[in-house]
Amino acid sequence: MSEEQKAQVISGNNIAKTVRTQLAEKVASLKAQNVSRLPSLAVVLVGDRKDSQTYVNMKTKACEEVGIVAHQYDLPAATSQEDLSALITKLNDDETVDGILVQLPLPAHLNSDAIIAQIKADKDVDGLTTPNAGDLARNGDKAHLIPCTPLGSLRLLDEMKVEIAGKQCVVVGRSNLVGKPMANLLLSRDGTVTVCHSKTKDLPSVVKQADIVIAAVGRANFVKGDWLKPGCVVIDVGINAVDDSTKKAGYRLVGDVDYEAASKVAGMITPVPGGVGPMTVAMLLHNTIKAYFLHNPNLKQN
Repeated sequence: MSEEQKAQVISGNNIAKTVRTQLAEKVASLKAQNVSRLPSLAVVLVGDRKDSQTYVNMKTKACEEVGIVAHQYDLPAATSQEDLSALITKLNDDETVDGILVQLPLPAHLNSDAIIAQIKADKDVDGLTTPNAGDLARNGDKAHLIPCTPLGSLRLLDEMKVEIAGKQCVVVGRSNLVGKPMANLLLSRDGTVTVCHSKTKDLPSVVKQADIVIAAVGRANFVKGDWLKPGCVVIDVGINAVDDSTKKAGYRLVGDVDYEAASKVAGMITPVPGGVGPMTVAMLLHNTIKAYFLHNPNLKQN
């Protein structure tokens, strides 16, 4: 790809809008069937972190837009492990709740792993519990509830008609939230998958082999343009704030990939913001509706 050419931008905003329209139509069809209740999501927020409040507000608003009933539980930062655990038990036992989302990170005194593990697998719309991780490892993209960010990334590849089978796929990052599930999804689509991490030797040469690059390390502009194979597809999962005095907020958001340099080499690339982020929210809605049908197997899906 020449210096003058630019990669095709994969618009997560546009694709997420299409997904949300489709989901709204599913909920509308349920209303037409006069069902006893609509899909519902319980969102649990502990503490007063501004970023977490913003994310939760965005998620509950998105629920309302497609017709999902959202219940928000705002708990003080000093909430005890026992009280939070009691709320999860209550939500697990509530047959009108299809999905439970605990906004992370939790305050430092709380054991996040124990809380996530307590969520019933069929209500785990973040796909983070051990049973759902095992389901994904065994069944790939046929698993019931898949972590939202990897699922959204896969949907972007599908919508852009990117062939995965037989392709060299490099996932940079091995987190339980993104890296590992993303690798499992690509493997289930017959990709030849390499997972890179902090101990990977000569990372640039490994990335250079990739037809598809998934960057999920949480480090601003980490993946450089000259690491990429010309014409490759880049999915940038990262979202990082970097200082920028020209912006009103004093910062701007960038991904894990050096976008300007990468867009001159890649064939397709997701922007930050407006790439993977909107798809993560759309897949949360998708998983909530999927959980609803798991709980109501006799209902007709359109």
